[in-house]
Amino acid sequence: MKPRRQVILITDGDESAKKAVQHVAKEIGGRCISSSAGNPSTLTGDEIVKLIGQTPYDPILVMFDDCGYKMEGPGEQAMKYVVNHPNVEVIGAIAVASHTHFAEWTKVDVSIDRFGKLTEFGVDKNGLPDLEIGRIDGDTVYILDELKIPIVVGVGDIGKMGGFDTVERGAPITRKAVEIILERRGWKHE
Repeated sequence: MKPRRQVILITDGDESAKKAVQHVAKEIGGRCISSSAGNPSTLTGDEIVKLIGQTPYDPILVMFDDCGYKMEGPGEQAMKYVVNHPNVEVIGAIAVASHTHFAEWTKVDVSIDRFGKLTEFGVDKNGLPDLEIGRIDGDTVYILDELKIPIVVGVGDIGKMGGFDTVERGAPITRKAVEIILERRGWKHE
């Protein structure tokens, strides 16, 4: 029996997020399913699982984006399929804040602000601490509460956050979120 592939879900898929996630995957020695990016996501869950199976090594970073669809959009449908697939082990998720119009939110275990500090509060799109403890607002996040994910890390808008998470800076907030998930799983990274 093949070992299950170790996957980190990321609830963002626009061009800035794609560049940041690709950069971080390379830096940590993981892989990124680049074609899972999109605003909204266009790949189905089945297509993503096939790409995960073709990836040479773990951890695998996969992006999902609903582009503001109310309730369960295409990104969340694909995410649900991936999480429930027997060949995939989701080791964590990065919940990305947005200016959602539909008040979707999810619980997070910890958030990282734009300065790289851990906080018990959620953060907003700009990576600034929000008013609520353990909760983040976003447009592809509500389904995370329905799924059994070991750790959910909240961050601002990946690749942006007022310039604090750009690829030119090394996407430090995105990298730190991935590293927290890997540390909880006992992964060693440089």
